[in-house]
Amino acid sequence: MLTTREAKAIISAAETKANTINVPVIIAILDAGAHLKAFLRMDGAVLGSIDIATKKARTAVLFEINSELVWEYCKPGAPAPCLELTNDGLAPFAGGIPLKNSDGVLQGAVGVSGGSVAQDFEIAQAAAAAFTNK
Repeated sequence: MLTTREAKAIISAAETKANTINVPVIIAILDAGAHLKAFLRMDGAVLGSIDIATKKARTAVLFEINSELVWEYCKPGAPAPCLELTNDGLAPFAGGIPLKNSDGVLQGAVGVSGGSVAQDFEIAQAAAAAFTNK
């Protein structure tokens, strides 16, 4: 189970990284059931990123892989074209990372949006590392 304390540490790590690279973002933490556990909208982060960050985290939870890896299944010519339209919409690009415990059991996910895709991924990695290194 993803605790409130862990979720706060993940948010803090993401916010610290975002501040370091000067990118205001939305950070969404979902539990293993894809329910919102914690959320932060940094000052200056665009409103449209709220939905994207949440969908990146949901994509990572539902498929238990980084959100960008889902694109390999749904891109044109792939085995499941239009997969991104399922589950009320997925976000099959970088910035969503599943959070698994030391036994590999899914505990939740982090989703980040507001910068470039590469910046979102960098911030999400820092957030996930805070969970992994607890």
